Amino acid sequence: MGAADRHRCLLVADFNLGNFAGLLGNDPEEPKVEVIGTPYGQVVPVLAPEGGGWREAPDCCLVWTRPEGVCESFGRLLAEEQVELEAVLGEVDEFAELLLDVAGRVKGLFAAAWWTPFLHRGYGMLDLRPGEGVGDVLLRMNLRLADRLGEADNAYLLDTRKWVETAGPAAFQPKLWYMGKIPFGQQVFAEAVRDLKAGLNGLDGRGRKLIVVDLDDTLWGGIVGEVGWEQLKLGGHDHVGEAFADFQRALKGLNRRGILLAIASKNEERVALEGIAQHPEMVLSLDDFAGWRIDWEDKAQNIADMVAELNLGLQSVVFIDDNPAERSRVREALPEVFVPEWPADPALYPSALLGLRCFDAPRVSVEDRQRSRMYAAERQRWETKRRVPSLQEWLDSLELKVEVEELGAANLPRAAQLLNRTNQMNLSTRRLSEGELRQWAEGSGRQVWVFHVSDRFGDSGLTGLASLERRGKEAQVVDFVLSCRVMGRQIEETMIHHLGQRAGKAGGERLLVELVPTAKNAPCRDFFFRVFQEEGGESRFVWELERDLPLPSHVELRKR
Repeated sequence: MGAADRHRCLLVADFNLGNFAGLLGNDPEEPKVEVIGTPYGQVVPVLAPEGGGWREAPDCCLVWTRPEGVCESFGRLLAEEQVELEAVLGEVDEFAELLLDVAGRVKGLFAAAWWTPFLHRGYGMLDLRPGEGVGDVLLRMNLRLADRLGEADNAYLLDTRKWVETAGPAAFQPKLWYMGKIPFGQQVFAEAVRDLKAGLNGLDGRGRKLIVVDLDDTLWGGIVGEVGWEQLKLGGHDHVGEAFADFQRALKGLNRRGILLAIASKNEERVALEGIAQHPEMVLSLDDFAGWRIDWEDKAQNIADMVAELNLGLQSVVFIDDNPAERSRVREALPEVFVPEWPADPALYPSALLGLRCFDAPRVSVEDRQRSRMYAAERQRWETKRRVPSLQEWLDSLELKVEVEELGAANLPRAAQLLNRTNQMNLSTRRLSEGELRQWAEGSGRQVWVFHVSDRFGDSGLTGLASLERRGKEAQVVDFVLSCRVMGRQIEETMIHHLGQRAGKAGGERLLVELVPTAKNAPCRDFFFRVFQEEGGESRFVWELERDLPLPSHVELRKR
């Protein structure tokens, strides 16, 4: 990771965050974070645009406050005074407005949810009484803050309660509070570092996208080739079987959020697939898996081959296997793959999976929720391709449709996600938040379009994005992004055809392209090298619009 990939994070709190800052700045895990510290107890002045920390140009900000430090009315409630709930929530709104202003200045704003002060344990049986108990009021404050932060596409509320619960009795350190205004023990800060870094990875599009799982004693209990699928421990009234079923439910939940699933298992394929298809307690079906390798070959090689087929990078993969020898082999052969240590007890499988902080994403799009279905359709496409004699005949058989529309509020979340997650067919490789992309598109002479792709096998969703910036007779292609799922079907040529048409109608005479080369976007360079003319170097290309930019014959292009 280069210096440009390092996050500069402004830390703002009304208590001493020195211990947290040390953990965050020295943590070896990606992404690296350069900490910009600020004096504690000066939240409002620090968050103002003229606050000193902003001179150091942070790209993200963490705001961590005590509820009584932000809301004076809540402090009075702690002192057992009677207060009106609306007065408390009004102060929450004022604080939220301050945070929303900050969100407009950074790529990502993170606020820590409020927690019950360690010196106050509530009102007992009245604690959750509506509008009266401290617990009830605090819940409403956090919900109100979450609702208000939802008004910004780059503002997120982190769950402090989870950090405190994980730390247990060591969460609060009264002596540290009185000596140094440090309310938490180190474990709370360590949990906060992990969640913040997971969030930053999500903003950067670095969340893991594929879980590869073993079968025997991982997805179910027992060895299917020895006991048969009928005798597997899965569901039913067996406590071990219930744990495996819950593990599958957890995988299913991640799959519905857009995380792909695949299988790498040493087994007889026919026997294993029969177990998946026939066992009445199977939560997952074959349609939930984007691919599988069920044979007696090396799992590391099988994973590499499968990932290549799915057009993903190894850095996108998590491998889960109950066998420590297999985990060690994959770690050694494929260091980019994340291989978590796995508990021996199946009862711990669901919590182990849900405890992995590597699947964060700023949004879950329609395309995310349909991703498994899309990959199932992709298998059908490739099976068809193997049966036809030529590439063109295969393309002609697809009945390919491309719909184009301008960037707008409805497609902005998915457009930003595509821009941030795509590596191979990505011209600029710039990473922008939803707000940054919208703001850029609103600039003079700029337009952004998104492309929806479908064929007779199914809908691939919003898979392309392109932008132009007009400069007199020239039009600069700033962004050119296409999901790897639809590469190789001449969608690239279709997008260029559209850009050329729009630039020509606006009086342009040339399309200019400047590639920002990376270790991963060679396919993008190869495309422009093949289609455009080089001008002044291997990363600069031009198309004179007097030349025809034909639409591929097998593509139907229409406005959405």
